[in-house]
Amino acid sequence: MAEVFEIDLSAPDERLAGTVCTIGVFDGVHRGHMLIIDDALRDARARGVRCIVMTFDRDPDEMFAGGGFKKLMSNEQRICALAGTGADAVAVLPFGRTLAGSSPDGFLDAVFAGALPAALHVGSDFRFGRGATGTVADLAGWGEEQGVAVHAHDLLRIGGERVSSTRIRGLLAFGEVAQAAELLGHPYACAGIVEHGREAGREMGIRTANLTVPEELRALGDGVYAAYAVVGGERYRAAVSVGIPPTYDDVATANMEAHILSFDGDLYGEPISLEFAAHLRPMQRFERTADLIAAIESDIAWVKGNL
Repeated sequence: MAEVFEIDLSAPDERLAGTVCTIGVFDGVHRGHMLIIDDALRDARARGVRCIVMTFDRDPDEMFAGGGFKKLMSNEQRICALAGTGADAVAVLPFGRTLAGSSPDGFLDAVFAGALPAALHVGSDFRFGRGATGTVADLAGWGEEQGVAVHAHDLLRIGGERVSSTRIRGLLAFGEVAQAAELLGHPYACAGIVEHGREAGREMGIRTANLTVPEELRALGDGVYAAYAVVGGERYRAAVSVGIPPTYDDVATANMEAHILSFDGDLYGEPISLEFAAHLRPMQRFERTADLIAAIESDIAWVKGNL
Protein backbone atom coordinates (compact mmCIF):
# COMPACT_ATOMS: atom_id res chain seq x y z
CA MET A 1 0.00 0.00 0.00
CA ALA A 2 1.14 3.52 -0.78
CA GLU A 3 2.10 6.11 1.80
CA VAL A 4 -0.81 8.38 2.77
CA PHE A 5 -0.10 11.87 4.06
CA GLU A 6 -2.09 15.04 4.70
CA ILE A 7 -1.24 18.36 3.09
CA ASP A 8 -0.87 21.36 5.41
CA LEU A 9 -1.92 24.32 3.27
CA SER A 10 -0.21 26.81 5.56
CA ALA A 11 3.20 25.98 4.06
CA PRO A 12 4.66 24.39 0.90
CA ASP A 13 4.82 20.61 1.04
CA GLU A 14 8.19 19.61 -0.36
CA ARG A 15 6.97 16.07 -0.87
CA LEU A 16 5.15 17.30 -3.99
CA ALA A 17 8.14 19.01 -5.57
CA GLY A 18 9.37 17.40 -8.79
CA THR A 19 6.85 14.56 -8.68
CA VAL A 20 4.14 13.53 -11.14
CA CYS A 21 0.72 14.22 -9.62
CA THR A 22 -2.86 13.56 -10.49
CA ILE A 23 -5.70 15.25 -8.65
CA GLY A 24 -9.41 14.60 -8.19
CA VAL A 25 -12.09 13.25 -5.90
CA PHE A 26 -12.02 9.76 -7.49
CA ASP A 27 -15.30 8.55 -5.94
CA GLY A 28 -15.49 4.82 -6.65
CA VAL A 29 -11.94 4.68 -8.07
CA HIS A 30 -13.48 3.46 -11.34
CA ARG A 31 -11.89 2.48 -14.65
CA GLY A 32 -11.87 6.07 -15.90
CA HIS A 33 -9.96 7.17 -12.82
CA MET A 34 -7.51 4.29 -13.21
CA LEU A 35 -6.79 5.25 -16.82
CA ILE A 36 -5.53 8.66 -15.63
CA ILE A 37 -3.68 7.27 -12.61
CA ASP A 38 -1.96 4.61 -14.73
CA ASP A 39 -0.82 7.24 -17.24
CA ALA A 40 0.51 9.40 -14.42
CA LEU A 41 2.35 6.37 -13.05
CA ARG A 42 3.95 5.62 -16.43
CA ASP A 43 5.01 9.26 -16.72
CA ALA A 44 6.54 9.15 -13.25
CA ARG A 45 8.46 5.98 -13.99
CA ALA A 46 9.79 7.44 -17.25
CA ARG A 47 10.99 10.50 -15.34
CA GLY A 48 12.36 8.47 -12.44
CA VAL A 49 10.25 10.34 -9.88
CA ARG A 50 7.41 9.53 -7.47
CA CYS A 51 3.77 9.36 -8.58
CA ILE A 52 1.38 11.03 -6.14
CA VAL A 53 -2.41 10.85 -6.24
CA MET A 54 -3.92 13.97 -4.71
CA THR A 55 -7.45 13.87 -3.37
CA PHE A 56 -9.62 15.55 -0.75
CA ASP A 57 -10.37 14.53 2.81
CA ARG A 58 -14.04 14.74 1.91
CA ASP A 59 -16.00 14.90 -1.31
CA PRO A 60 -16.62 18.60 -2.09
CA ASP A 61 -20.21 17.73 -3.00
CA GLU A 62 -20.78 16.93 0.67
CA MET A 63 -20.49 20.66 1.29
CA PHE A 64 -22.49 21.90 -1.66
CA ALA A 65 -24.92 19.22 -2.86
CA GLY A 66 -27.23 19.31 0.16
CA GLY A 67 -29.57 16.49 1.12
CA GLY A 68 -29.88 13.40 -1.02
CA PHE A 69 -26.24 13.32 -2.11
CA LYS A 70 -24.93 9.77 -2.60
CA LYS A 71 -21.35 8.50 -2.66
CA LEU A 72 -19.92 5.23 -3.93
CA MET A 73 -17.39 5.06 -1.09
CA SER A 74 -16.83 6.60 2.29
CA ASN A 75 -13.95 9.06 2.42
CA GLU A 76 -11.85 6.52 4.30
CA GLN A 77 -12.62 3.75 1.79
CA ARG A 78 -11.80 6.04 -1.13
CA ILE A 79 -8.42 7.06 0.28
CA CYS A 80 -7.60 3.43 1.10
CA ALA A 81 -8.54 2.35 -2.43
CA LEU A 82 -6.34 5.07 -3.93
CA ALA A 83 -3.45 3.83 -1.78
CA GLY A 84 -3.81 0.48 -3.53
CA THR A 85 -3.66 1.79 -7.11
CA GLY A 86 0.09 1.43 -7.49
CA ALA A 87 0.92 5.10 -6.93
CA ASP A 88 3.78 5.88 -4.57
CA ALA A 89 1.72 8.09 -2.27
CA VAL A 90 -1.70 9.60 -1.68
CA ALA A 91 -1.71 13.26 -0.64
CA VAL A 92 -4.92 14.30 1.14
CA LEU A 93 -6.04 17.92 0.85
CA PRO A 94 -8.23 19.41 3.60
CA PHE A 95 -11.38 20.63 1.86
CA GLY A 96 -12.97 23.39 3.92
CA ARG A 97 -14.46 26.83 3.38
CA THR A 98 -11.07 28.41 2.72
CA LEU A 99 -10.06 26.10 -0.10
CA ALA A 100 -13.60 25.94 -1.45
CA GLY A 101 -13.77 29.73 -1.60
CA SER A 102 -10.41 30.20 -3.34
CA SER A 103 -10.24 31.57 -6.87
CA PRO A 104 -8.75 29.15 -9.42
CA ASP A 105 -5.37 30.90 -9.10
CA GLY A 106 -5.71 30.94 -5.33
CA PHE A 107 -6.46 27.21 -5.32
CA LEU A 108 -3.32 26.41 -7.31
CA ASP A 109 -1.20 28.70 -5.14
CA ALA A 110 -2.56 27.14 -1.95
CA VAL A 111 -1.84 23.61 -3.14
CA PHE A 112 1.37 23.93 -5.15
CA ALA A 113 3.12 27.25 -4.41
CA GLY A 114 6.71 26.56 -3.40
CA ALA A 115 6.49 22.84 -4.22
CA LEU A 116 5.75 22.50 -7.92
CA PRO A 117 5.36 19.04 -9.44
CA ALA A 118 7.08 18.17 -12.70
CA ALA A 119 3.79 17.12 -14.26
CA LEU A 120 0.10 17.09 -13.46
CA HIS A 121 -2.43 14.65 -14.94
CA VAL A 122 -6.18 15.38 -14.89
CA GLY A 123 -9.34 14.41 -16.72
CA SER A 124 -10.52 16.70 -19.52
CA ASP A 125 -13.51 17.71 -17.38
CA PHE A 126 -11.40 18.74 -14.36
CA ARG A 127 -12.65 21.86 -12.58
CA PHE A 128 -11.20 23.69 -9.62
CA GLY A 129 -11.50 26.84 -7.56
CA ARG A 130 -14.55 28.73 -6.28
CA GLY A 131 -17.72 27.60 -8.02
CA ALA A 132 -15.66 25.11 -10.09
CA THR A 133 -14.81 27.99 -12.43
CA GLY A 134 -11.23 26.90 -13.15
CA THR A 135 -10.94 24.90 -16.37
CA VAL A 136 -8.32 22.64 -17.94
CA ALA A 137 -7.38 25.58 -20.20
CA ASP A 138 -6.71 27.68 -17.10
CA LEU A 139 -4.65 24.86 -15.64
CA ALA A 140 -2.64 24.49 -18.84
CA GLY A 141 -1.92 28.23 -18.87
CA TRP A 142 -0.74 28.08 -15.26
CA GLY A 143 1.41 25.05 -16.06
CA GLU A 144 3.09 26.84 -18.97
CA GLU A 145 3.94 29.80 -16.74
CA GLN A 146 5.22 27.61 -13.92
CA GLY A 147 7.05 24.99 -15.97
CA VAL A 148 4.62 22.19 -15.01
CA ALA A 149 3.62 19.78 -17.80
CA VAL A 150 -0.19 19.52 -17.73
CA HIS A 151 -1.76 16.44 -19.32
CA ALA A 152 -5.53 16.54 -19.81
CA HIS A 153 -6.84 13.06 -20.60
CA ASP A 154 -9.86 12.24 -22.70
CA LEU A 155 -12.44 10.48 -20.58
CA LEU A 156 -12.88 6.73 -20.96
CA ARG A 157 -16.05 5.77 -22.83
CA ILE A 158 -17.85 2.44 -22.51
CA GLY A 159 -21.07 1.70 -24.36
CA GLY A 160 -20.88 5.05 -26.12
CA GLU A 161 -20.99 7.07 -22.88
CA ARG A 162 -18.25 8.40 -20.68
CA VAL A 163 -17.47 6.54 -17.50
CA SER A 164 -18.21 8.73 -14.49
CA SER A 165 -19.15 8.37 -10.85
CA THR A 166 -22.48 10.03 -11.66
CA ARG A 167 -23.26 7.44 -14.34
CA ILE A 168 -22.37 4.60 -11.96
CA ARG A 169 -24.55 6.02 -9.19
CA GLY A 170 -27.43 6.22 -11.68
CA LEU A 171 -27.02 2.56 -12.61
CA LEU A 172 -26.90 1.50 -8.97
CA ALA A 173 -30.05 3.45 -8.15
CA PHE A 174 -31.89 1.12 -10.57
CA GLY A 175 -30.15 -2.03 -9.30
CA GLU A 176 -27.93 -2.43 -12.37
CA VAL A 177 -25.03 -3.85 -10.39
CA ALA A 178 -23.49 -5.84 -13.25
CA GLN A 179 -23.30 -2.77 -15.51
CA ALA A 180 -21.94 -0.71 -12.62
CA ALA A 181 -19.23 -3.32 -11.99
CA GLU A 182 -18.18 -3.13 -15.66
CA LEU A 183 -17.59 0.62 -15.29
CA LEU A 184 -16.01 0.35 -11.86
CA GLY A 185 -13.68 -2.45 -12.82
CA HIS A 186 -14.68 -4.23 -9.62
CA PRO A 187 -17.96 -5.17 -7.89
CA TYR A 188 -19.86 -2.43 -6.12
CA ALA A 189 -19.49 -3.03 -2.38
CA CYS A 190 -20.85 -1.78 0.94
CA ALA A 191 -19.32 -2.39 4.33
CA GLY A 192 -20.53 -2.09 7.89
CA ILE A 193 -20.65 -3.54 11.37
CA VAL A 194 -23.16 -6.31 12.04
CA GLU A 195 -25.76 -5.24 14.57
CA HIS A 196 -28.65 -6.83 16.41
CA GLY A 197 -31.84 -6.80 14.38
CA ARG A 198 -35.46 -7.68 14.93
CA GLU A 199 -34.52 -11.44 14.75
CA ALA A 200 -37.45 -12.30 12.47
CA GLY A 201 -35.06 -14.26 10.27
CA ARG A 202 -33.92 -16.39 13.19
CA GLU A 203 -37.55 -17.19 14.00
CA MET A 204 -38.06 -18.32 10.38
CA GLY A 205 -34.87 -20.38 10.41
CA ILE A 206 -33.12 -17.97 8.04
CA ARG A 207 -30.53 -15.99 9.96
CA THR A 208 -29.34 -12.64 8.63
CA ALA A 209 -26.46 -10.27 9.31
CA ASN A 210 -27.96 -6.80 9.74
CA LEU A 211 -26.21 -3.56 8.75
CA THR A 212 -27.25 0.07 8.91
CA VAL A 213 -25.51 1.88 6.07
CA PRO A 214 -25.44 5.72 6.25
CA GLU A 215 -27.86 7.35 3.80
CA GLU A 216 -25.11 9.11 1.84
CA LEU A 217 -23.55 5.70 1.12
CA ARG A 218 -26.80 4.07 0.00
CA ALA A 219 -26.27 4.49 -3.73
CA LEU A 220 -27.84 1.08 -4.38
CA GLY A 221 -31.58 0.99 -5.04
CA ASP A 222 -33.88 -0.98 -2.76
CA GLY A 223 -34.35 -4.62 -3.65
CA VAL A 224 -33.04 -8.14 -3.15
CA TYR A 225 -29.60 -8.98 -4.53
CA ALA A 226 -27.18 -11.86 -4.98
CA ALA A 227 -23.85 -10.95 -3.44
CA TYR A 228 -20.66 -12.13 -1.85
CA ALA A 229 -20.12 -11.43 1.83
CA VAL A 230 -16.52 -10.97 2.90
CA VAL A 231 -16.11 -12.10 6.50
CA GLY A 232 -12.69 -12.29 8.10
CA GLY A 233 -11.06 -12.29 4.67
CA GLU A 234 -13.21 -15.19 3.40
CA ARG A 235 -15.88 -14.79 0.69
CA TYR A 236 -19.28 -16.44 1.06
CA ARG A 237 -22.32 -16.39 -1.21
CA ALA A 238 -25.20 -14.33 0.16
CA ALA A 239 -28.74 -13.15 -0.54
CA VAL A 240 -29.08 -9.53 0.54
CA SER A 241 -32.11 -7.35 1.13
CA VAL A 242 -31.36 -3.65 0.59
CA GLY A 243 -33.77 -1.14 2.14
CA ILE A 244 -36.27 -1.39 4.94
CA PRO A 245 -38.42 -4.50 4.26
CA PRO A 246 -42.02 -3.32 3.71
CA THR A 247 -43.32 -6.28 5.71
CA TYR A 248 -41.44 -4.99 8.77
CA ASP A 249 -41.29 -1.24 8.10
CA ASP A 250 -42.85 -0.51 11.49
CA VAL A 251 -40.11 -2.28 13.47
CA ALA A 252 -37.03 -2.63 11.25
CA THR A 253 -34.00 -0.34 11.61
CA ALA A 254 -31.26 -2.08 9.59
CA ASN A 255 -31.31 -1.16 5.89
CA MET A 256 -29.26 -4.13 4.67
CA GLU A 257 -29.85 -7.74 5.71
CA ALA A 258 -27.62 -10.52 4.40
CA HIS A 259 -28.32 -14.23 4.62
CA ILE A 260 -24.82 -15.69 4.30
CA LEU A 261 -24.71 -19.19 2.87
CA SER A 262 -22.46 -21.87 4.40
CA PHE A 263 -21.64 -19.68 7.36
CA ASP A 264 -22.50 -20.57 10.92
CA GLY A 265 -21.21 -18.21 13.55
CA ASP A 266 -21.85 -15.11 15.62
CA LEU A 267 -21.12 -11.92 13.66
CA TYR A 268 -22.50 -9.30 16.04
CA GLY A 269 -20.12 -6.36 16.23
CA GLU A 270 -17.97 -7.72 13.40
CA PRO A 271 -17.17 -5.85 10.14
CA ILE A 272 -18.36 -7.39 6.87
CA SER A 273 -18.29 -6.25 3.27
CA LEU A 274 -20.96 -7.05 0.68
CA GLU A 275 -19.99 -7.28 -3.01
CA PHE A 276 -23.11 -7.14 -5.17
CA ALA A 277 -23.37 -9.44 -8.18
CA ALA A 278 -26.98 -9.42 -9.44
CA HIS A 279 -30.40 -7.89 -8.81
CA LEU A 280 -32.98 -10.58 -8.02
CA ARG A 281 -36.26 -8.80 -7.38
CA PRO A 282 -37.82 -5.62 -5.98
CA MET A 283 -38.78 -5.31 -2.35
CA GLN A 284 -42.23 -6.70 -1.63
CA ARG A 285 -44.76 -6.61 1.19
CA PHE A 286 -45.96 -10.05 2.24
CA GLU A 287 -49.17 -10.50 4.20
CA ARG A 288 -48.40 -14.13 5.05
CA THR A 289 -45.17 -15.31 6.65
CA ALA A 290 -45.28 -18.43 4.50
CA ASP A 291 -45.13 -16.31 1.33
CA LEU A 292 -42.18 -14.34 2.69
CA ILE A 293 -40.30 -17.54 3.53
CA ALA A 294 -41.01 -18.94 0.06
CA ALA A 295 -39.65 -15.79 -1.59
CA ILE A 296 -36.49 -15.83 0.54
CA GLU A 297 -35.94 -19.53 -0.17
CA SER A 298 -36.30 -18.78 -3.89
CA ASP A 299 -33.68 -16.01 -3.59
CA ILE A 300 -31.30 -18.36 -1.77
CA ALA A 301 -31.83 -21.07 -4.40
CA TRP A 302 -30.92 -18.57 -7.16
CA VAL A 303 -27.72 -17.63 -5.33
CA LYS A 304 -26.79 -21.29 -4.84
CA GLY A 305 -27.37 -22.08 -8.47
CA ASN A 306 -25.77 -19.02 -10.07
CA LEU A 307 -22.93 -17.72 -7.90
